[in-house]
Amino acid sequence: MTSLFESAERENRMRALPLAARMRPRRLAEFVGQRHFLGEGKLLRRLLAADRLGSMIFYGPPGTGKTTLAYLLAKESRAVFRQLSAVSDGVKTLRETLEQAKDRLSVTGGRTLLFIDEIHRFNKAQQDVLLPEVEQGVIILVGASTENPFFTINNALLSRSRVFQFEPLNDEDIKTLIRRAATDTDRGLGIYEIELQEDALDALVAVCDGDARRALSTFEVAVLSSLDAEIDVYNREDDKSASSKKVVLTKELVAESAQRRTVSYDRDGDGHYDSISALIKSIRGSDPDASIYWLARMLEGGEDVRFLARRLVILASEDVGNADPNALQLAVACATACEIVGLPECKLNLAQTVCYLAVAPKSNAATNAIFAAIADLREGKILPVPRSLRDAHYGGAAALGHTGYQYAHDAPDAIAAQDYLGVEKEYYIPTDRGAEKEIGERLEKIRAILRTAKGGAEDVPNEFVEGKRVEKE
Repeated sequence: MTSLFESAERENRMRALPLAARMRPRRLAEFVGQRHFLGEGKLLRRLLAADRLGSMIFYGPPGTGKTTLAYLLAKESRAVFRQLSAVSDGVKTLRETLEQAKDRLSVTGGRTLLFIDEIHRFNKAQQDVLLPEVEQGVIILVGASTENPFFTINNALLSRSRVFQFEPLNDEDIKTLIRRAATDTDRGLGIYEIELQEDALDALVAVCDGDARRALSTFEVAVLSSLDAEIDVYNREDDKSASSKKVVLTKELVAESAQRRTVSYDRDGDGHYDSISALIKSIRGSDPDASIYWLARMLEGGEDVRFLARRLVILASEDVGNADPNALQLAVACATACEIVGLPECKLNLAQTVCYLAVAPKSNAATNAIFAAIADLREGKILPVPRSLRDAHYGGAAALGHTGYQYAHDAPDAIAAQDYLGVEKEYYIPTDRGAEKEIGERLEKIRAILRTAKGGAEDVPNEFVEGKRVEKE
């Protein structure tokens, strides 16, 4: 039987916990979010219903329920829950836990769900320790990671696990959690009279970035800081006096409680790669608004401006190309400006360049041309240099047959009917966008002249006859 002292002790510990910890769901039905794999009929729900839970990797940002869901899965599957942290627990503790799980399975038939927080911090040797027990089904491994497991978890362990990607909670999920905490008199703040204004809930959603822990922590600070200073909110007697005070949650109160938001961004992790990918794809997709947002996100996260400038120089050729030749000039000028000016002012140079590149006409024709030529070379299509193009600046070159070169400037419009490749092949296919449309029209006429040297059947356009342009009718 539990003594009054033990009961009070547990209650005191519970009351000292932050709101986010107290409000952890106790049943799977209370869990909020991740419907894409936990909703009715979805994979994880089906595995649980069939009692076929295997090893899993939970991958996603903080505050999305990875630890909570692992605990609930253990409870639903009647498995013993054991938790380790890759930050503080080493191989010795890991081996002891695995041995206990093996004994439990042998003696009682009971399974163990082993939850390893930040599993990506285990090195390859530590991860390999898990393989035999995972392979034999001794444990249900649930590894939580904020880093992409396909980069941080070794292939052997990854191939034996299902990866579930957690998404930030949506607006309604966050509001559901706040309303639940505001009315729960046992674990939440329901002992106080709290009025939730809708614009305050919207502000709370905006500052938490889909992180349930951050949302509940901000809500707790907002409520408790509005009570009388002399009230001890962790004292049962003071609870009674505090509960009579009405707290109105306003957006101003939320802003004060949250203070300045920190941008979640890891310069060496997924945040870096995902954000630069979003920036490039937004510029390529001609959306200046999205492009500016992702630029701002990276700058606020502390991204290296040299890295951003280099990426814009590459993009100017890769995605804009000859549709707007000025794009490359602006991108190079931006890179130079970033070196000269530095932060914070070079944000303006980056913003100007990003907006220009986003709305510029797009062409990847030059990009396709070089990759197609490289592909031909790698497939073994090595062409000899035509004799007429070979170096003839030495005695004996004529004897080797290095003759026949036609100096282009002596030909009409500086285009000589000459074979420069040895085969008829078109790598550069201009688009009809921006400046490249005019380039394409000129190239069509040029290629008609060049084809005569390759035995082409088409006539040379009369615009180039005798070096004089003739206006079309």
